[in-house]
Amino acid sequence: MPLPESDRRQFLGATGSAFAALLASGCMVRGATDPSGGRAFAGYGPLVPDPAGMLDLPRGFSYRVLSSLGDAMDDGGTVPDKADGMGCLDLGNGEIVLVRNHELVPSDDAGGPIAKGFGTRNGEIVPGGTTNIVLDANTLEVKRQFRTLGGTIRNCSGGVTPWGSWLSCEEAPTGPGQRYGDGLAVNHGWCFEVPGDATGLVDAIPLRAMGRFNHEAACVDPATGFVYQTEDRDDGVIYRFLPKTPGKLADGGRLQAMVIEGLSDTRNWDIARMTVGQSLPVRWIDLDDVEAAKDDLRIRAAGKGAALIARGEGMHMGTDDLFICSTSGGAKKLGQIFRLVPGRGKGSDRIELFFESESKDQFDYGDNLCVAPNGHLMVCEDQYTDVVDNHVRGITPDGRPYDFARLRMQTELAGGCFSPGGKWFFVNAYAPTRTLAIAGPWTA
Repeated sequence: MPLPESDRRQFLGATGSAFAALLASGCMVRGATDPSGGRAFAGYGPLVPDPAGMLDLPRGFSYRVLSSLGDAMDDGGTVPDKADGMGCLDLGNGEIVLVRNHELVPSDDAGGPIAKGFGTRNGEIVPGGTTNIVLDANTLEVKRQFRTLGGTIRNCSGGVTPWGSWLSCEEAPTGPGQRYGDGLAVNHGWCFEVPGDATGLVDAIPLRAMGRFNHEAACVDPATGFVYQTEDRDDGVIYRFLPKTPGKLADGGRLQAMVIEGLSDTRNWDIARMTVGQSLPVRWIDLDDVEAAKDDLRIRAAGKGAALIARGEGMHMGTDDLFICSTSGGAKKLGQIFRLVPGRGKGSDRIELFFESESKDQFDYGDNLCVAPNGHLMVCEDQYTDVVDNHVRGITPDGRPYDFARLRMQTELAGGCFSPGGKWFFVNAYAPTRTLAIAGPWTA
């Protein structure tokens, strides 16, 4: 059953003109003309060193800091650390909201007491979860910020929904006696839903039917209500959740894994099994025991034919397709991006290897990604080496990479997303937490 047309329109509006730009540019089909007028696009120009030493951007672009670690919040707590995945939603009445994950483990500082939440450790609620930042849609004035989800572990990424919420995913299939598990009372490794219009802590209800695994990102196809999910494992798979009631994920449903016809391994680590631009048909297989205490869902899925993906992380829905970032896939193990086109009942789903990084100058360990207003992909890097040097890399509709931003802080970039209408690009510096808003000539 598809989503109601009103919900589909709301979703397309809330996620901004980026999706309309995708449609206009042929939904990222190779050879699409650039919105600059057809000339070869090599990026917005060289990055200008930031006098403040935080974020280098091309000339004409600027940023402001919206929220930082330790800032006082309206609920009496302070902004927690490890800001990761993030989504932007339209609240109406001239307000937008950023729902921001915090990838905290039980030993981390929560930024103050948490009144309620999902899980406890030695009787105290564990610190992971989300915070909401409500902004004036025109001026970006921070009107209020507060915690909205508590009692979870390592909330890494997620995705916005057509009905105005954020899916926050635990990258932690753990429990009592396991990693991070000393003193834990319950198993973790779930997806949770946070309404964009929440005014405080929500009831932390695990969406168990969506599976227990090393969750990373999620996105919803507004035409069907199906939820696609990535898994941050070297031998991960791609999941699809078919809800019993579209828009009401807590009602349960079926969890499936992606099978690529004729291809069991997309990673290209040993030999080139999939070439850039190659498109293959996809089918989906039902999974059982999706709440298993043992972290083996991907292994059982692969045993039934599911295709292996190297560290599936960022995932973002376009108009008629979605993009998946594999952090360590490819012959150089620097990352891949896949384009998945749902058939929506009119044919088989198909998956294409859209991009594979061949050098660290293209991108190095891509993580969160989203679509810019001009149809380009914006990919946040997440590499940790002796000298951390992470960027936001752009990729044009015909698959050409360029530098968009360079983070001068020694941490990762995460949570890239656009405001409704596409004026602002929001992104997090992971630790210490900084949430930034970037403005500039996106359609140039």
